[in-house]
Amino acid sequence: MLQHPTLDRLKAMGLAGMARAFDELAANAEAERLTHPEWLALLLDREWSFRHDRKLAARLRFAKLRHQATPEDVDYRSHRGLDRGLFLKLVAGDWIAARDNLVICGPTGVGKSWRPAR
Repeated sequence: MLQHPTLDRLKAMGLAGMARAFDELAANAEAERLTHPEWLALLLDREWSFRHDRKLAARLRFAKLRHQATPEDVDYRSHRGLDRGLFLKLVAGDWIAARDNLVICGPTGVGKSWRPAR
């Protein structure tokens, strides 16, 4: 099979994630055991992940967030009154898909504007 024309066409079509996965699978000896549907599924999955990651990165750049905060970095030991279960439920994002609103309120200094532990 000609790999270079295939890679060129994938890139020309804007399928960079798929092209990268194709190149990696072609170089991997274990990939020879995969069926055609499994190959295609892997290529499509990589393209979807590539596009999803690129969209997320663009949104994060556009948001111009001051801190590189992640939910995994929250320190629940601090006395801020955070309900871990509720926080994890909010992080899951089901409220976004349900088109619910979220208002975070509280007195000054309780962590509404989250800052990493020092």
